[in-house]
Order: sequence, then C-alpha cells, then structure tokens
Amino acid sequence: MKKPLVIKIGGAILEKDSALTALLSVISQLKNQAVVLVHGGGCVVDKMLAQANFSTTKKHGLRVTPKEQMPLICGALAGTVNKSIVATAVSMKIPAVGLALTDGNMVTCQLSDQGLGQVGCPKAHSSKLIDTLLKANFFPIISSIGTLDNGELVNVNADDAAVIICQLLNADLLLLTDVNGVKDATGEYLESLNSQQADALINEGVIAGGMTAKVNAALSAAKQLRRSIAVASWQSPEQIVNLLNGECVGTRIQPC
Repeated sequence: MKKPLVIKIGGAILEKDSALTALLSVISQLKNQAVVLVHGGGCVVDKMLAQANFSTTKKHGLRVTPKEQMPLICGALAGTVNKSIVATAVSMKIPAVGLALTDGNMVTCQLSDQGLGQVGCPKAHSSKLIDTLLKANFFPIISSIGTLDNGELVNVNADDAAVIICQLLNADLLLLTDVNGVKDATGEYLESLNSQQADALINEGVIAGGMTAKVNAALSAAKQLRRSIAVASWQSPEQIVNLLNGECVGTRIQPC
C-alpha cells in the first residue's frame, strides 16, 4: 500500500480558477494513490476582513488572529474557500469531502503561546474518520480551522495543519507555493535544505515572511517523520507525478 500524499495549497492558487483546476486534474489522474488536500486561504481572509473594516497583522510571517475576527476567518476558510474547492472538485467528478481539522476529532489544539491571539497549535489525535474516507475512495479537503478543548474555534497556520495531517496518516507531504522551492542568497533554487542551512538563510534575511513559516513547518515535519519534505510550485502540478515516481521536485527539506 502506497503512503497517502498530503498536499498543502493556499495563497495565489486560490485566486486562479485555472490553476486550481489544473491541480485537481492531475490529482484525479493519480491511480491507487490516496491524496488529502489541506488548504489555507489568506487572500480570501484578508478581503473579508477588509470588507468588515478589520485590519490584518502578521508576526514573523504568521497571521495574528484577534478573537473578534474568528467568525469571519472561520467563515472564510471552513466555509467559502473549503466549499469552493469541494464544488470545483465535484464538478470534475472527483468525490470530494470538505472538512475542518476538528471534524472526527482528527486534530486537537492548544492556544499558541506566540502572542498570535486566537491561533491554535495542532496535535494529531484520531485518524478514524479520514481513514474511513480514504478507504471509500473519497478525496478529503481540509481547512485549517480547529478547536480548543473548551470548544472555542481557533485559526491554525495551514502549513502546520498539513504537517499534522501528514503525521496523522504517516503520509508524504508536498507544500505547494507560488515559487518552485527555496532560494539561496544568490537567488538560485536549492535542491536540498537542512536545518543548519535554513537557520543561516533566515538569519541573513534570505528566507523571510511567509516562507519562514513554510520552511519551519517543513523542517518540523521532516524531523518528526524522519524523511524529506518537498516544497514546490503549484504552477507546475504535473510535478506531482514526478514526485510520486521518486524524482527530485522543488526543494527537499531534510530531516536533519
């Protein structure tokens, strides 16, 4: 049995229908390969918050989530974005199911201690629901909304959410971004990146903003899963087939 593949998407791909359709088309052609899609949707969240006259603040590339913004953020991610992706998949005859991290008690969350407001730190809990869906050949599409033990909704960084789902399923992980990997100080894409190299590039400001969070999440996943994690571009979804065939795709984040 092949390991499941967890693919994380967000950002610009959600603003381009053709890009999402191209990705889903490639996924639909994968045979005997269980795939789970985990998504963010910061661009949609920003638009909804702006329409409600809320401002957006980020800290070290991570969204700060005031408690009063959670209803809008939850509605954007678990509602608008999630169901739009599901609807697109279903229109392509893909048996998609939309979920949040909290469904089936898949993931539990504790409040982050990084001063980010209503942001959760996820922990893998139960794979029963998602195992059942995959065995029945459904395509789970999971938003990065979780809950605390007291039932309060929390926003979870989508990269961290993808890592947790990957741990839950002992799956391979592909983080799709708008660039084809991680660049070095000369602007060239790296084929491989370990924690020491990443720390140096972060300290030099070469890796910054949202890429910092993405690299840190991938390093965490690689270390815990004891295997490398791919960071690649959604603009070339055909790379997924190459990845599954064992070829080098994007930047491989190493577990040491």
